[in-house]
Amino acid sequence: MNLNSILDRVKVLESHGDKNITINGICFDSRSCKKGDLFIALRGSSSDGHQFIGMALSNGASAVVCEEIPETVGNAVFIKVADSHAALGEIASNFYDRPSEKIKIVGITGTNGKTTTVTLLYRLFTALGYKCGLLSTIVNYIAGKEVDATHTTPDPVAINSLMAQMAEAGCEYCFMEVSSHSLDQKRVAGIRFTGAIFSNITHDHLDYHKTFAEYIRVKKTLFDNLTPDAFALTNIDDKNGLVMLQNSPAKKYRYSCLSPAEFNCRIIEKGLDGMLIKIDNKEVWTKFIGVHNAYNLLAVYGAAVLLGADKEEVLVHMSSLTSVAGRLEYLKGFNDITAVVDYAHTPDALENVLKTLKDSAGDSEIVTVFGCGGNRDKTKRPEMAQVAAKYSHKVVVTSDNPRFEVPEEIIKDIKAGFDIKDLSRTLFITDRKEAIRTAIIMSKPGTIILVAGKGHENYQDVMGVKHHFDDKEVIAEVFTINNLDNAL
Repeated sequence: MNLNSILDRVKVLESHGDKNITINGICFDSRSCKKGDLFIALRGSSSDGHQFIGMALSNGASAVVCEEIPETVGNAVFIKVADSHAALGEIASNFYDRPSEKIKIVGITGTNGKTTTVTLLYRLFTALGYKCGLLSTIVNYIAGKEVDATHTTPDPVAINSLMAQMAEAGCEYCFMEVSSHSLDQKRVAGIRFTGAIFSNITHDHLDYHKTFAEYIRVKKTLFDNLTPDAFALTNIDDKNGLVMLQNSPAKKYRYSCLSPAEFNCRIIEKGLDGMLIKIDNKEVWTKFIGVHNAYNLLAVYGAAVLLGADKEEVLVHMSSLTSVAGRLEYLKGFNDITAVVDYAHTPDALENVLKTLKDSAGDSEIVTVFGCGGNRDKTKRPEMAQVAAKYSHKVVVTSDNPRFEVPEEIIKDIKAGFDIKDLSRTLFITDRKEAIRTAIIMSKPGTIILVAGKGHENYQDVMGVKHHFDDKEVIAEVFTINNLDNAL
């Protein structure tokens, strides 16, 4: 592709060399550059791509986009821009022939509920007869074909490559999670969104954003950058819901379970097997439980209607939608013990899940097994402890993904959130498998055990190495062994 075409909509401050050259590919990692590639020098938190321009050129790159042109440029073409991250988004979009303008892209941002909402939208529109794409934390899909997911929101080159494949496969819609990290790093620059959804915003990622105000500001950029013909759908029951709409040029819509809005929902009946909800005065039985899922389903309904789907048909298909992997997944074991696996890894998410289980549990005891990820926001660790203690009869604190931290130090931070009374009913077991086994073995008949934090993940990240670990597999193994013991 011609470099001039690749630079369409990119504000070039300065250039050196002939831009009328052919570019074979785009790279932002100098080690992966090949002959005829365009290298984008990105400034990161731990490294600066400008330091690797020489390596990119030696590996064959023909042109470089950067924020500072080196003193010695040789025969390579150099393009100076104000922001390499933003430029990369536009460049990737151009290179793949602007795929987001060929299909309808709906993005969702928020602390909790992103994965469930986009996955249900994907399943709903697939059931409605459309070919769709999905970009999520768990997995990506292109018209029913599964593609592994490595990040909540991939890098701009990967995003546009996937969207180009979706367009080629005949997809009409793409539903994607948009993380705060991706917004801050401008990974979605150059993407034209048909609509955006805001779920909620709570305590998370302050290790990255430093302040809650900055976290909110970054989330808001998704809505600030929408076009006038796009829709912005926000949860006004979150105190920052209306903030997202301020100054957004998009058409604005609200959803709520508490206040008048364009889209409303109320829970009529609830149990461990599902709940009856009323959406816009129409009752529908769903296979989901919990207030947080009522919000997720309402967001799905609102977005579907705004995309032109028939309301009655949407509600019919919503009744058959099922839970997303790692989100309130149930496993039944011996002595009527139920284990629930959920991805909840923030104080708010953990509280939502525990409230849901408490509301549905009747007289059953609740045991919570959880930990906190290493090299992430440390301030939420004692808060997680307080939430677990508030809603659980017993608590087992263990490892999550310790990454490059010492697991015992993470547990020490969590322990600080318990008071003396809470400590008397709390165990601290570093080994996650042993923690899960202990929680099951010590539980009396009818107990509900929540294993929180990892959900769909099938690994444990320790010192940069991902070891196979699946909460559901461990639970099933313990249940099987004890079922056999009880049968003897």
